[in-house]
Amino acid sequence: MPLKSVKVSFEQLHRFVFDVFKGIGVPEEDAKVCADVNVEADKLGFDSHGIARLKTIYYDRIKAGIQFAKTNFEIVKEGPTTAVVDGHDGMGQVIAKRSMGMAISKAKKYGMGMVAARNSTHYGIAGYYAMMAAKEGMIGMTGTNARPSVAPTFGVENMLGTNPLTIGMPTDEDFPFLIDCATALTQRGKIEVYAREGKKLPEGWVIGQDGRAKTDSAEVLEELVKGTAALTPLGGIGDETAGYKGYGYCTAVEILCAALSQGSYMKMLLGFKDGRKVPYHLGHFFIAMDISAFCDLKDFKKTAGDILRQLRASKKAPGRGRIYTAGEKEHLASVERGKNGVAVNPETLKEVKAMISELKLEGDYGFGAG
Repeated sequence: MPLKSVKVSFEQLHRFVFDVFKGIGVPEEDAKVCADVNVEADKLGFDSHGIARLKTIYYDRIKAGIQFAKTNFEIVKEGPTTAVVDGHDGMGQVIAKRSMGMAISKAKKYGMGMVAARNSTHYGIAGYYAMMAAKEGMIGMTGTNARPSVAPTFGVENMLGTNPLTIGMPTDEDFPFLIDCATALTQRGKIEVYAREGKKLPEGWVIGQDGRAKTDSAEVLEELVKGTAALTPLGGIGDETAGYKGYGYCTAVEILCAALSQGSYMKMLLGFKDGRKVPYHLGHFFIAMDISAFCDLKDFKKTAGDILRQLRASKKAPGRGRIYTAGEKEHLASVERGKNGVAVNPETLKEVKAMISELKLEGDYGFGAG
């Protein structure tokens, strides 16, 4: 009998993801961190980074031995406001949370803190770490490099990662300002969502070796691995729509993630060597800025809120009933999903049931029988 989409609660989802991480060998405290980050993506509507990626990005990589369930977090170099850490290919979520925690602690003491990490792995939703700072009354910034999939402007070879540049700031509203997006026009996880749903890609997201746009999502996923297709930077193909801007920001994140920590970059992050799978050795950076070192936190929140409210109240385009500000759609998604649950599609359900079977998990996670 074919599987149908189901909706599960945040609590059920968290319990399942925690049990999977723990079952695959992640220590209990670390498994909780990994589950928190993974489920936060589904809470906020980042479907490309939640349970849909649990098996392929974490479970399968740990089983393949290219990522370690137990994280060896090493501080390589440290100063009053800075640090460089080495994650030794452990759990990216654990490395990232500890790194942003260090940046926040330094900012509380000195006004600002920055930590660069090397030899890490996929750290999930970048906004989680920016929001860590925002919840502490700080401005949080983070970025990560990734396996190459983005072509430079006027190029067709996948050289750069999708490299998000993410910023979170507190406001006096019910949600923070949060901009969490790739510096590419899209990212691999979004294409995976389109492929699972059998949808064509919008023209301009992906470029082929002939310099033309590609729209077959399943075909693109295969060609990205082969290196015969590439994602385009923000702005799209060429420079008529300012693709060079996204290319520049994408490169800036690559430099900050690799040069400060003296970690790996671009083609070094392919995940293959001599035809075999190897760890990805990703790099991240984390910045925390204590707002109270600049002005009263309450005043900052009000000004930030006023800016967002004035933007939403501005004149709307014909036929458009609403203007959104960054972080608002995510907040609305969390409210709606908190009431109605997170939808898990049939393709992801197959992966879920495979993990339940392999790990012999017995909890009631709300996914149904079979």
